[in-house]
Amino acid sequence: MQRRDFSGPADLRAMQHLASRLWSPSSRFHPGQLAWSRYYRPVDPMGLDDGEAIALWTDGGEVVGFGWAEGPDWLELQVDPTRPDVAAEVIDWFEEVSDAETQSALVMEGDVAEQALAAAGFEPQPDEPFFTHHLLDLVDLPPAPTVPGYRFRHVEPHEARSRAAVHAASWSDFGPSKVDERAYEQVMAAWPYRHDLDWVAVDADGTMVASALVWLDPAQGAGLVEPVGCAPEHRGRGLARAVTLAALHRLAEVGGVVAQVSPRGDDGYPGPKRLYRAMGFRPRARTVTWTRSLD
Repeated sequence: MQRRDFSGPADLRAMQHLASRLWSPSSRFHPGQLAWSRYYRPVDPMGLDDGEAIALWTDGGEVVGFGWAEGPDWLELQVDPTRPDVAAEVIDWFEEVSDAETQSALVMEGDVAEQALAAAGFEPQPDEPFFTHHLLDLVDLPPAPTVPGYRFRHVEPHEARSRAAVHAASWSDFGPSKVDERAYEQVMAAWPYRHDLDWVAVDADGTMVASALVWLDPAQGAGLVEPVGCAPEHRGRGLARAVTLAALHRLAEVGGVVAQVSPRGDDGYPGPKRLYRAMGFRPRARTVTWTRSLD
């Protein structure tokens, strides 16, 4: 087994290949989630942010695990469940690259990495905010509604600026968005992005006012909904639901068989969970934060 540090888009694709190979309703990552997490803000494709680190573990040329320290105090990881030994390697690496006194890692409940986290002194925090994978079989997809005064369409390749603007407006409640034109151009260039699965609602003036991005993993037929949003002044009309369903109908047309979305599962931010369950999404596995203190 060998470890290598992240060196650019080829390594992201290798991580996505692992996520695709391992995908199930209870696995941590979908390839589209990794693409969004990498490019939701302008980045150097070949480099990482200050305090960020990524490493991949391979065996016989196949990736069997990766660790993504998004900051000194936060670890994301995925490990082939047939290789629990890799989880211990990832956690040891995280300790090498982190100088934080308190460290946290996010995994799925029951993940193969839990044993290694416990052995390293991490403890589960089940009451911390968590995410729940929700699944919808596309044969049960409800019809996409119409909303008077709006129409729904997919994004065109030249519309990165407008598409970034509607995302930023939709998420303005959480502070200034890092998604700008350059970032969205990088999103559009990333695998497995498809323009025909990136949908928007536009008003009578043609302005984008709501959006839903779906990422299709063709190997699994699984589409991830990430992210969805609606500009504040257009909320309360059902646009988020309608634009998401429009995108999901396109997903079914191009070979998708199941859709996944992962909203917060706790009661701290219940709105998205209610939205998706009303569409027919049903909860499956949840995440758990594990934390240790090194002081």
